Amino acid sequence: MRVRWLWNAGLGAGLAVVTVSAAARIAETWGGSYWRFDCAAGTVGCAIVLVRHRHRLWAAVAGMVVAAAAILVARLAELPAEPGPGLALSLAVLVGSAVRVLPVRQAVAVAAGGLAVVGGSLAAALTSVSSHATVAMLNGACWLAALAAGLGPRLLAARRRTVAERVRRHERLALARELHDVVAHHVTCVVLQAQAARLVAGKHPEKVPGSLADIESAGSDALAATRRVVGLLREPGGTAPTGEFELDELVGHFNGPPVRLRLPSGGRPLPPEVAGTVYRVVQESLTNISRHAPNATSVTVTVARDRHALTVEIADKTPGPRPHRGEKGGYGLVGMRERAEAFGGTLTAGPRPGGGGWTVLATLPLPERGR
Repeated sequence: MRVRWLWNAGLGAGLAVVTVSAAARIAETWGGSYWRFDCAAGTVGCAIVLVRHRHRLWAAVAGMVVAAAAILVARLAELPAEPGPGLALSLAVLVGSAVRVLPVRQAVAVAAGGLAVVGGSLAAALTSVSSHATVAMLNGACWLAALAAGLGPRLLAARRRTVAERVRRHERLALARELHDVVAHHVTCVVLQAQAARLVAGKHPEKVPGSLADIESAGSDALAATRRVVGLLREPGGTAPTGEFELDELVGHFNGPPVRLRLPSGGRPLPPEVAGTVYRVVQESLTNISRHAPNATSVTVTVARDRHALTVEIADKTPGPRPHRGEKGGYGLVGMRERAEAFGGTLTAGPRPGGGGWTVLATLPLPERGR
């Protein structure tokens, strides 16, 4: 709010200076009280600009009505050409800000209305006793600049939304495949436990409660894993294949500096959703190294695990200063961080201690009973 107030104060002061300067020039060249009408029109335009945030559409409409009325009065009373510099700049601000944020139909209507006002100004100037075509053409250039200033950010934002939606569709398709694999893995465990319980029931009835507890635990794990993956389907930025790491092939296809891969030996199999997260974290990190650290000399990928958690560290060595690695919302490591947090883990990324490289570190908790 404070920034908006300061911006409005500066804008109002600038428009006031332009309006007063134009009035002084009219008083000098035309004499008499001809300057009063231009000064009044510019003041009204400036006032509308200062309250435009309350309703941009009606502010733009009011600005165009004032400008059209000023053109008509100036033409009939043979006054200096309107809109003058102050009112023209006010109209440009109103049109530009409206085109930038209003819905498409309203923005098109405002742009067309502004074009009509500028066209009317030019027509009035060309048919006037004293030629004001230069002023009208300057007003037109000002309107075009305002239109470009409003359309530019709007088109850029639309393009970003299109790209983001395309990425989300791709990620959701991949997550659908992952969901299939995760469900198949856990349901298979449930089926095997049920078969084992049926075999045990005949010879060792006392072991049936333990088998049923195993089935219940397997079903709970399946439900939790399914909920995590389905939760990622609702959010941008989470996609991963399944499998026990599958990092050897990924590293082998990496077009960059040599990669040293360190994997844990032995241990129980990982849940597919955890293994898939490891794969995606490593994949995204290697992609970022290719993009942002082309002069890296080496990369080390370390996967370690204990009874409770699994850690993944990707560290590169890069001599000299390196470009900043920005993180864009919904993409890259931001999405990987959200994915890690969905599993109750963490992911951090930043310069290596002492400089000379970058490190990505992910920690993922492991279920008490891996299946």
